[in-house]
Amino acid sequence: MAVYDLEEQEQISEIKAWWERYGNAVTAGLLVAAIGVFGWQAWNWYQRNQAAQASAILTDVQKAATAHDAKAASARAGELIEKFPGTVQAALGVLTAARLQTDGGDLKTAKAQLGWAAEHSGEVELREIARLRLANLLLDDKAYDDALKLLERQPLPSFAGRFDELRGDIYALQAKSGEAKKSYQAAIARFDEAAKSSPAGTVDDRQKTLLQLKLESLGAEQ
Repeated sequence: MAVYDLEEQEQISEIKAWWERYGNAVTAGLLVAAIGVFGWQAWNWYQRNQAAQASAILTDVQKAATAHDAKAASARAGELIEKFPGTVQAALGVLTAARLQTDGGDLKTAKAQLGWAAEHSGEVELREIARLRLANLLLDDKAYDDALKLLERQPLPSFAGRFDELRGDIYALQAKSGEAKKSYQAAIARFDEAAKSSPAGTVDDRQKTLLQLKLESLGAEQ
């Protein structure tokens, strides 16, 4: 048996007393921490597993798109919506399938798919892309008010110019030249602002040229 001096015995007694008072709480805390670590690891595994399964289905959607098989792409995109709605793969799959449906003339299905992506995609950027594409389809259907309503919600700054331009296109088709001019001018201003913060030579001026042509077609002064 170990022999302790008086100071050591006092320390041991203090430790025993502390443990009798707080030992249960410490044990419970360690247990909670262990459960937390296990839960975090399990959640990460679940997320990776979900992403892997969703990626496999997205690959099928992309293969169907390459083969111009709109039916297969739509079916697999529907599976992504059903099983993995919160993943980026679901939004990408739906956008891909909607493009095929649009090209094939099935605008009803394309609108439904784009509408889902615009509301439920976990990636804000993909929601903005879906909104733009859906608004363009509504514009083609001459559903101008519906298209404008879809564009009302403030977009990400990186998409604001494209929203302004599309808004201008809609107003121009409605013969609302004043509103169209303002929208095109706002789009040009956003283009110029983005160009100032971009490295030299990285901005394509063709988009600005197109905007200016649209503006000039309305009789705007430059």
